[in-house]
Amino acid sequence: MLSYQHIYHAGNLADLHKHALLAFVLDYMTAKDKPLSYLETHAGRGLYALDGAEAAKTGEAAQGIVRALREGWFPKGHPYLRLLGEVRDRFGPDAYPGSPLLAALALRPGDAMHLAELHPQEHAALVEAMEPWTGNCHREDGMAMVLARTPPEPRRGLLLVDPSFEVKTDYEAMPRFLQQVNRKWNVGVLMLWYPLLTSALHRPMLAALQAAFPDGLRHEVGFRPARPGHGMVGSGVFVVNPPWGMAEEAARLTKVLAPAR
Repeated sequence: MLSYQHIYHAGNLADLHKHALLAFVLDYMTAKDKPLSYLETHAGRGLYALDGAEAAKTGEAAQGIVRALREGWFPKGHPYLRLLGEVRDRFGPDAYPGSPLLAALALRPGDAMHLAELHPQEHAALVEAMEPWTGNCHREDGMAMVLARTPPEPRRGLLLVDPSFEVKTDYEAMPRFLQQVNRKWNVGVLMLWYPLLTSALHRPMLAALQAAFPDGLRHEVGFRPARPGHGMVGSGVFVVNPPWGMAEEAARLTKVLAPAR
């Protein structure tokens, strides 16, 4: 069983990047009076406490969401801030939502959601956090779950792929996986998050993705390492079938996150 637990990194700069873009896409897609499906391969626990020992140990949230709110990085009315506010109204001022909870709060009656989390403790925490959406939480391999459920019903929708990349073969698997999903679900918005690493492990993956999806959207934000010697120096998102306006939102987000550099 893999050891990665996002509770140590929740609310960091990579989360801000990923979640702000996810909130934009969800806001755009739910503005139309058409149902949609949301699928996620690596859901995590869905809800994190930033006043816990894990967040204090790394200090990543302090340099991420805590600083962003203190310094006003996001404009009023941004969908990310709106969803974060809903979570904190419900769970308290130190709560931080993972992508499953952001999606659940953004979706409407008639929309569908399927979340996969294989780690037993993380899945148990996900089920607890996602009440009343617990029926949407599957303890199974996320990539297998998605391939078994695509094309989904409704066909219009969004997939978030957010692996820990704890296993190096993830970098080789992602381009093949997204191509498989795209062949089955060619109208789906497929959103992959990845880390920018000093080791450059992500670069062959991106070359393969761009060859397979020349019209895909690639957006990256660089930042200082969370601590000396830390290998992650930025956050990236690659999107197949990006919705209208996402490229412009990504460009605005680069300016939003500029204080972190």
